[in-house]
Amino acid sequence: LKPFWLQQFLLLFVQSQSLRSLSTAGQMAEPASKKARTADLAALHGFKYQKPKLIAEIGCNHKGELEIAKELLTLCKEAGATVGKFQKRTPKELLTPEQYNAPHPNPENSYGATYGEHREFLELSVEDHKVLQDHCKSIGLEYSCSVWDTTSAKEIVSLNPTLIKVGSPSNQHWELQKVLRDEYTGEVHISTGMTTKEEIEKIVTFWEQGKGDAKNRVVLYNCTSGYPVPFEDVCLLDIRILQQKYAHRVKAIGFSGHHLGIAIDVAAYALGAEWVERHFTKDRTWKGTDHAASLEPAGLSKLMRDLEATHTALTYKAEDILDLEKAQRAKLKWGQYNKDILDKANK
Repeated sequence: LKPFWLQQFLLLFVQSQSLRSLSTAGQMAEPASKKARTADLAALHGFKYQKPKLIAEIGCNHKGELEIAKELLTLCKEAGATVGKFQKRTPKELLTPEQYNAPHPNPENSYGATYGEHREFLELSVEDHKVLQDHCKSIGLEYSCSVWDTTSAKEIVSLNPTLIKVGSPSNQHWELQKVLRDEYTGEVHISTGMTTKEEIEKIVTFWEQGKGDAKNRVVLYNCTSGYPVPFEDVCLLDIRILQQKYAHRVKAIGFSGHHLGIAIDVAAYALGAEWVERHFTKDRTWKGTDHAASLEPAGLSKLMRDLEATHTALTYKAEDILDLEKAQRAKLKWGQYNKDILDKANK
């Protein structure tokens, strides 16, 4: 048996070594929260904000009239939009016979006796879209169109615009997307409203195959499909999920909004959405389902103004005290304007 004092000494020695090991391990392994903050900060410093790009989604707000469509292009250009975009459907290919022959779910907004007739009335021909594309060129605006079916995809591909959109309803339509992937070389912008995480992965994987070149061609949009969407259902933080999972696999991340006002779009841009898409109309009281969730020219102009201001503001300080702060620091900051008095008092 060891003397009592030796037993106590050995016990204290073992305890001290254990504490030392724990301390060293704690220093070597940073807390998860600190690691996360460091990683977030590194990601922020590594992210480069591009100049915001704004799509005015005219869709079918032209009410089936070519001259109104041309006027809306001019108005969105004057408001600062980057792109003026329409929609193209082949109703009898897209709809089932039951859907085509059913009455419009909102009869007061219908342009026909059935939903199919309503959709036919609002369709512009591919020749009309060529006129609209030419009008865009004449005013310095980019033309684009969303395609809903294979025939429409082929028609718009024949115009060879810089970008074509696949809306949320069509993002699992592989025949349509195969036309865009393999018979067209421009950008393809794809919305992810009413789409599961697994379906989004299928989209990106599809565009990484064949002639897809997702990294240089695909822009993936965060979106909630509703008209209009209440703020609690916008789910802006899903932009971060798209960035984390796909920023290295697609060309850019965008945001397609169907909410009211313009504050949300600025927040989406600040979160990293390079492209912002909003429905656009001349008059929100016009007949049709999309006008109520659209911006008028004044609203679109204010949105572009705010996006550009935000882009200018999203920088880091070049030095701790900026030139414009130096005079204010000398005049207002405690310890600066009264430095001599404090120095004398502290002697």
